[in-house]
Amino acid sequence: MRLRTAAGALLLTLTACTAGPSLENRGEVTAPPGDSKHLTVGSAGFTESDLLAQMYAQLLDQAGYKTSFITVANRELYEPALESGQIDVVPEYAATFADWLDAKTNGPDAPPVGSPDLTTTMRALRRLATPRGLTVLDPGRAVDQNAFAVTAAYARQHHLRTLSDLGASGLKVRLAAGDECVQRPYCEPGLKKVYGIDITGVDPKGVGTTQAKRAVQSGQDQMVLTTTTDATLDQFGLVLLADDRHLQNADYVVPVVNRARAGSERVTRALGRVNDVLTTADLASMNQQVDSWRRLPEDVARTYLRDKGLLK
Repeated sequence: MRLRTAAGALLLTLTACTAGPSLENRGEVTAPPGDSKHLTVGSAGFTESDLLAQMYAQLLDQAGYKTSFITVANRELYEPALESGQIDVVPEYAATFADWLDAKTNGPDAPPVGSPDLTTTMRALRRLATPRGLTVLDPGRAVDQNAFAVTAAYARQHHLRTLSDLGASGLKVRLAAGDECVQRPYCEPGLKKVYGIDITGVDPKGVGTTQAKRAVQSGQDQMVLTTTTDATLDQFGLVLLADDRHLQNADYVVPVVNRARAGSERVTRALGRVNDVLTTADLASMNQQVDSWRRLPEDVARTYLRDKGLLK
């Protein structure tokens, strides 16, 4: 039986206690992996995180645990709560979480440790997570990376399939994206440096927003920053251009657990079942069911797990 916990009540608790393991004990993992009977599964509050967390909770329920499900949208709150054991399991993204932990450990000016190479990224992530009492389970097949889309008509007209094609075309491109795109190495600077794309300006309409997609659909902008699990592109007549030179980092979905409470082999096996089958396309489809069809994440997660034979 899964219990739903009010996010507001949790936030009061987390803001009062976010210290996590003491600094003097970090670097030493002495306690054996724990196996608590009641596990709290956390979500970061957006559709995809809700779906992943719901799948984790349902699989843990089936494995014999009692689970609570809570939403904490701020990583600055839920990561310390994960360290302290107030939250036991969260879905994360390998490269993004590695860079976040690196900045927390080594300061905001620390060079990024995430990279397009999954093995390198996972090595860095586990090196940073382990001293904090966290265990990063193996990544699955699903990845949610930044991605860039143009209209299908624009792609056909200019024979574009990849970002390299766009760079070679010499076309001038106005990009609909978040305002931070002008500084992020994986956005405007990377598109210019790695692909030679002539970005004439960034239209600050957000990442994958309806407003941004409509700007490209209308021809006001030529390309939009979105994600690989965006399932609404067809509605706007958009197609992704392949990141053929691997500008984007390896943001594969990874479960992260508190070692002392959820580090057991039984938890690893339960969560590994969905990681073995879940694909990027599966995530995109489920996101669409929630965002466009207004289905509940819990119901979409349950249907997916049953269809895959993972849930009775």
